[in-house]
Amino acid sequence: MATLAGKVAIVTGAGGGLGRAHALRLGAEGASVVVNDLGPAADTVVAEIEAAGGRAVANQASVADYAAVETLVQQAINVFGGLDIVVNNAGALRDAMPFNMTEDQWDLVVDVHLKGHFNLCRHAVSYWREQHKAGNTGPRRIINTTSEAGLYGSPGQVNYASAKGGIILMTVSLARVMERFNTTVNCIAPRARTSMTEAQPLFAKKDFSGFDPYEPEHVARVVAWLAGDASADINGQTFITVGAQLHVVDLFPIVGSISQDRPWESSDLDARKAELFGTRGSGLPAWGGPAWA
Repeated sequence: MATLAGKVAIVTGAGGGLGRAHALRLGAEGASVVVNDLGPAADTVVAEIEAAGGRAVANQASVADYAAVETLVQQAINVFGGLDIVVNNAGALRDAMPFNMTEDQWDLVVDVHLKGHFNLCRHAVSYWREQHKAGNTGPRRIINTTSEAGLYGSPGQVNYASAKGGIILMTVSLARVMERFNTTVNCIAPRARTSMTEAQPLFAKKDFSGFDPYEPEHVARVVAWLAGDASADINGQTFITVGAQLHVVDLFPIVGSISQDRPWESSDLDARKAELFGTRGSGLPAWGGPAWA
């Protein structure tokens, strides 16, 4: 299939895991790919894409470096003549309980995930806005990467959960602005076996009667679909991807309400607390991720 023929894509954190799978899939579907990763693994992925008949180039910029990411975008333009698709995937973990977390652990994770997403989106959308004004109207695609940690608030990952939660609202905010420039911005929460997750018990089992739902390739297929022209009507959405399951996540729906015709007193709120929370309950929200079935 060549559903992305003629497109130019940047994939961050593409030296391994999910990013590698994204880059290989986009390349297989015809896109020219800038493979971004800090180390030499990016060169290996470039070689894989080229061996399969695709076009690719490596880039070693840190996504947390605003100026370096501007150069990353310019590299795509200089080498391949433009930019059509951005896949923000680069990530890092520094897990710790909140009472033990250091400032450096917080800063690194927020810089790589939240600032890293902003940096690439910022430089890409600036270029696309200029192109749109010049009559080159796209379409363009951004696919961001959140996590179930960002949706449900994982314990021991206050840095990671905060950054990933911010990415969801960044996605929606960007989507509202960039819609007028024929650009869609969507977000995935992938569940896959990578170097960041393979130690978790959830990903230990690999034999699912011939189908392994945690292979990164399953997620990459969804990314390629969102990157294509046929997905032009999908914008500002967040998806959980688990194998061959795809779930759409709503954005903070109101689940209970009360009102009255005079200012609140504490006694009013106490009396109507059960009405406000209903069957949902007022305690800690449940972890809401889907089970593999």
